[in-house]
Amino acid sequence: MIKVVSFKICPFVQRVTALLEAKEIPYEIEYISLKDKPGWFLEISPNGQVPLLITDSGVALFESDAIVEYIEDEFGPLQDKLSNEEKAVQRAWSYLGTKHYLMQCGTMSSKDKATFDERAGKLQLVFQKAEKQLTGDTRFFDSNELGKVDVAWLPLLHRAAIIKEKSGFDFLCGLPKLQAWQHAVLETGYALKSVSSDFVERFSDFYLKNTYLGEGKDVATSQCGSSSCCG
Repeated sequence: MIKVVSFKICPFVQRVTALLEAKEIPYEIEYISLKDKPGWFLEISPNGQVPLLITDSGVALFESDAIVEYIEDEFGPLQDKLSNEEKAVQRAWSYLGTKHYLMQCGTMSSKDKATFDERAGKLQLVFQKAEKQLTGDTRFFDSNELGKVDVAWLPLLHRAAIIKEKSGFDFLCGLPKLQAWQHAVLETGYALKSVSSDFVERFSDFYLKNTYLGEGKDVATSQCGSSSCCG
């Protein structure tokens, strides 16, 4: 059986496990501490990072892009019969999502309002680009079927939903098509299936304690409607 080595709140890992869940591919998962990485992990992970996927034959794969490509090559893509142009567009938008995982992490980790506002502003520019790309005519990114772009953006959308629930701040404020996309992606259940049972608790401990979002008394709570934002 495929094995995934993970850090519990890593968005890059969630991208991989969400794809495995969506493809209904059995896998086992082992969680490690990034502060105390075991020797066996360092021996097989060239970059010392998660995710790490160990194939049925015992080959260790690293880097989420390479792992996702392996899963698609080995088990088939979520969407078939796509043109080369459509595949290229999906790869590009998947990359745009994953390259901003760390930006979202940094924003949520901000200790003060000025830092948070600066980082959140940059992150919202990315979300605005997605808003312009979405037609609003399909349930998911470009289809009524879940695809690779949806899985790539799932960690961003999932974390934004938790932040809104816990702090009142909405990263997707004023972006109605993105909000609808977020709802559709989360409604699949893969966000919860792709993380540990204590994910929300661990996520909250990391990002909502001793941070601006967690402690700031002047955090603007969400007053978003479906198409506009106040405050």
